[in-house]
Amino acid sequence: MDERSETTVAELSEREILRRILARVGTGSAVVGPGDDAAVLAPAGQIVATVDTLVHGPDFRLAWTGGFDLGWKAAAVNLADVAAMGARPTALLVALAMPDDTTIGFVEAVADGLRAACDELAPGCAVEGGDLTVSDTLTVAVTALGELDGPAVLRSGAREGDTVAVAGELGGAARGLRLLFTRFRDTAHHPVPVDPQMLTDAERDDIAAQLRPHPPIAIGPRAAAAGARAMMDVSDGLVLDATRLADASGVTIALDAASLGPDADTALSGGEDHALLATFPAHLALPDGFRPIGTVLPRGEHPVTVDGAGPAGRGGWDPYADWDAGRG
Repeated sequence: MDERSETTVAELSEREILRRILARVGTGSAVVGPGDDAAVLAPAGQIVATVDTLVHGPDFRLAWTGGFDLGWKAAAVNLADVAAMGARPTALLVALAMPDDTTIGFVEAVADGLRAACDELAPGCAVEGGDLTVSDTLTVAVTALGELDGPAVLRSGAREGDTVAVAGELGGAARGLRLLFTRFRDTAHHPVPVDPQMLTDAERDDIAAQLRPHPPIAIGPRAAAAGARAMMDVSDGLVLDATRLADASGVTIALDAASLGPDADTALSGGEDHALLATFPAHLALPDGFRPIGTVLPRGEHPVTVDGAGPAGRGGWDPYADWDAGRG
């Protein structure tokens, strides 16, 4: 991986750019992989599909994000959605829209990040196809496919008395984003890139949680097999996503702030952690990796409560409401 290559995509043909990408993303289990009009997969069970788009500006900033981190994050956020259904990720389809001055070194680094995320987070999953085009705004759109070994775990399955549990960390990505905006700069004329030497170990971990998330992908299918009734990816903040689950299930999610660690407010409101939120029948032992954080109650005044009260001021991340506020 060498993001320093100064050759731009405008100097190369689409065929050559694609050749360089395919040389790096590896191969998966598809019957027909990249190079034809579509991939041909050979599933043994039901297929789930999801798509997520990362756009320069609201979703990432090149002042802080290199090509490898961008490829990793684009894969990770989609893999988390597949895992949240209780499925095993099997394939990614990746579309890149790039300005003419994007260097081929950066593009190759994106491909390396995609492959590394699949290899570490979801072994057996790989990039099986995609598309390239030009754009004034750098954009990465990923479609992820996954296979179910049993019924899908939906948001609508929570029942009164269930234990509410989470797998993965909460709050780190939001703290990392706060550090990026307050300690560094993303301006056209005077960018201040991330300098790890200016950070404590804890701060480096938080920025890594934002730029290169590690969602617990393998735990999703294990949760389904263990009897999870409802599950979802926590991408927009625990309170906001728990509200979505509560609304889909017609229940109230009662959260216990003490179970969320010393920075409960950030755990409740911060986004982009890509932890897994699930409910399990109270009589079941939680699968390894999950910890209890609350209980499912009959539907009350609030879809989510924190220590018995409505979660005022803990609404989470809404790109349409928050983008102008600069949360990015």
